[in-house]
Amino acid sequence: MSQPRRRLLGLVALAAAVPVAQNVLFEMLGFRSAEGLSPQGSAVWPYDSYNDMRWLLVYHNSWEAYAIGLVVAIGLRGLLSAGLVGLAWPAEKPRPARRRILLRNLGIAAMTAVIVSPFAALSVAAGVVSLSWFVFAAVGPMLLLAPFLQRAAVGSDWMRGLPSAALVGWSLLDFVVITLAGAVVWRVPGWWTLLVAAFAGAGNGLLWNRSVRAAVLPARVHWPRVPAVPIVVVLALAIPVAVQAVTSSPAYQTIDFRPPLLDRRLPASVRYAVIVLGGHNSRYDGRPAVDPAATTFSYAGQDATGRPLPYDARDTHRSLESSAVLLARQVDALHARTGRPVALLGQSEGAMVGRTYLRDRPRSPVGALLMFSPLVRAARAYYPPADAAAGWGIAPGWQLRGIFALVARVSGGGDSPDEPFIRSLLAQAPFYRYQTMCPVPGIRMVAFLPTVSATELPPGPYTRIPVYEMPGLHGGLLGQPEVDEQVIRFLSGGDVESRRREYGTIQLLGAAWQAPTLAVAVNPVWRGQPAPAPSFSQSRLCEQ
Repeated sequence: MSQPRRRLLGLVALAAAVPVAQNVLFEMLGFRSAEGLSPQGSAVWPYDSYNDMRWLLVYHNSWEAYAIGLVVAIGLRGLLSAGLVGLAWPAEKPRPARRRILLRNLGIAAMTAVIVSPFAALSVAAGVVSLSWFVFAAVGPMLLLAPFLQRAAVGSDWMRGLPSAALVGWSLLDFVVITLAGAVVWRVPGWWTLLVAAFAGAGNGLLWNRSVRAAVLPARVHWPRVPAVPIVVVLALAIPVAVQAVTSSPAYQTIDFRPPLLDRRLPASVRYAVIVLGGHNSRYDGRPAVDPAATTFSYAGQDATGRPLPYDARDTHRSLESSAVLLARQVDALHARTGRPVALLGQSEGAMVGRTYLRDRPRSPVGALLMFSPLVRAARAYYPPADAAAGWGIAPGWQLRGIFALVARVSGGGDSPDEPFIRSLLAQAPFYRYQTMCPVPGIRMVAFLPTVSATELPPGPYTRIPVYEMPGLHGGLLGQPEVDEQVIRFLSGGDVESRRREYGTIQLLGAAWQAPTLAVAVNPVWRGQPAPAPSFSQSRLCEQ
């Protein structure tokens, strides 16, 4: 057998061994939701480092553990990448000394860890609030960075010029392979995942071969004097900050929350009085509903006559428990005034307020809960409060504070990763992770979910209540004619449910890009709270 062929077989074997070893560990732990991450273990830059940093940011409980884990992760990644680069080096060009390849890859591993760490922190945020926006903000820049960083491991002149079309193509193909492999690894049962992981790793090995070849033997380097890599890194870091700055700016939040349901009388078939709850950063101008049996929930409370007070975006920045207390007063007042059972229609944060209310008050005048864009399987990660000296996820907590502080400075917005709404999710994580989509005895429930939410939802079962899935963005369903028709049908006593085939497919395709779930048992903050067992189980959703 020729030396190039032996090196190719060694490359494929080494790349396959990493995801197989990870999946052996996941199978032993029953860590089903993490299996889709394993193909990234031997992927090309920067996907490999992105995988390392997500695990590190979730699974450390002190600054010391984070520092040690970072050094170990950089060392192992640099060593593995040096081996992969050495085996993938094209025979047409002399290969540098092993020591030189190792030192270069250790340096690149350190640099890449720093670059991708903010994006890994955003993936942690996605696991906390279960919003697909954070997934896109974390993964999108990876596509931009990949062809530029892949040149870094093989040559000294990688900072300048544009990558070749071949390198761009191979990096995009690697993204596709990782995504599809993550879906298939999760989809196959039991120990069959090892076989799929091996094939995925072998595919990574072949992509290392082609990527290194394209980087070492480029046909032509365009713009050879332009420092392209620093420009692209700055651009990649700026994209999520800029988008978040726009969406969190006061100018973006000037639209009052007023679904069409409030601007017309309820049909005679509706037997409920209705309270509509707005989402995070919503506003309410104090206008009453046309029908006296309908009203808007106010995050600012009620006046002396029991009417909901106007509120602005900052009033929504309160804990779910305190919002549920305000809701209880409005529910009691509306029930006393109308004599009807109450239906809660909550959007995003409002849906979580309604679900928290039913958790704390299972026997109440409320007879129905309709949730629009609820935070499904939220609080899968954790970071401690700002005044804590230690705790699981302390590093990403401070990274997120830095990102949000920068966004606030640019936009003038007031969002914070430590606002009471977020902290209440984190403090009661077992409930919001496992119980949000669970039935409450005596309560009619339905959840309306936009298909985009599937990108952040781990594959597998996620609900025990009826759901209505439809194309749309988070917070964009309530008010659509199709949804309004289904709302009236549900309030009139009809059954509402619609599953879309692509929803589960999107869940599978998103599996590779989510942060790993923090086990409930390891976090002392969650001890004593009911949660399924074992720690990583998804199949026991709604069990306590």
